[in-house]
Order: sequence, then C-alpha cells, then structure tokens
Amino acid sequence: RQIMKEVNQLEVFDNVIDEFKRKAAIVTARKKDGSYNMCTIAWGSIGELWSKDVVTVYVKQNRYTDEFLKEDDYFTVTFFHEDQKDILRICGTKSGRDIDKFKEMKLTKEKANFVKAPLIKESPVSVECKVIEERNFGSHIMFVAEVLSIDADEKYIDEKGAFDISKCDLIAYS
Repeated sequence: RQIMKEVNQLEVFDNVIDEFKRKAAIVTARKKDGSYNMCTIAWGSIGELWSKDVVTVYVKQNRYTDEFLKEDDYFTVTFFHEDQKDILRICGTKSGRDIDKFKEMKLTKEKANFVKAPLIKESPVSVECKVIEERNFGSHIMFVAEVLSIDADEKYIDEKGAFDISKCDLIAYS
C-alpha cells in the first residue's frame, strides 16, 4: 500500500514549481452532492501571492470539471509518473458526463487532509487547494488557489523528511 505523507511546503516548493512548468497534471473537484470529476490540465503554475503559496490552474470553459470548480472552493492538483500517460490522456479526452474516470482507469480515491476532493492513491504527489480568485479569460477560467497541503508518496521522502520530486519521474506534457 502506498503511504502518503504531508510534506513541508518550504522544503519542496521550488522543486514543485519547476515540475509544474513542464508537466501536465489532473485537477479533481467535488460538487456539494458528493460527485467528483477530474480533467487534465497543461497550464498552471505555483508561486506566491499576497504572502500565500498559491496554485493557478486554467480550465477550459464549459468543461464538466468547470462546473465542479465553480460549485466548491476546493480541489486537488495531482501529478503522475511517466508510465501513467493513459490517465492524463483519458482525463483530457473523455468527459466525466459520459464516464466515471475513477472507475474507467481503476484509480483509488483517498481522503485528503483539508479538502473534500479526493487524492488519487496511484499518484506520487498531490496539492490540496482552496480557491481565492476566479477569473474569466474567454476560452478558459483561471482559478487561483491557496496551497493548503502538498501530499507525497512516502518513498520519495528521505530519512531527514526532505522530499525530492525529481525522483518521481513525472510525465511531461507535449
């Protein structure tokens, strides 16, 4: 069983920023009725805004996930290994209106520390987020969210508690 451990944001922040610049990820959100949906994103960043660590994600308007993000102020951003390309492909090409992506890809939902949207057990690293700003850019909606937690697979944390995201072999977007 994979064990997820919350890691110190200050110890991993620069590594996560570098990875987000070059990697695709999954955004998972939850509606108030308890349903979930996820989609692949290739546009995003991690940085600082108003002395808060933040994640910025861009979701195309009228995507099913857009409905979920607008209904709840919390979501997760999840990164995957290079050998998990099908997860990103399916989440980027299939609509949650038509299929249950968790079932389709045999993914396991795990309880997050701070948000109701689930973590994905099969992922090496996830970021729990709370929306603080939403902005319409025409084709896409930008969601700026405070980083509440970074959760990493324990096998990427050394004996001193430091996390090394470069060992995760995350998938690159092309």
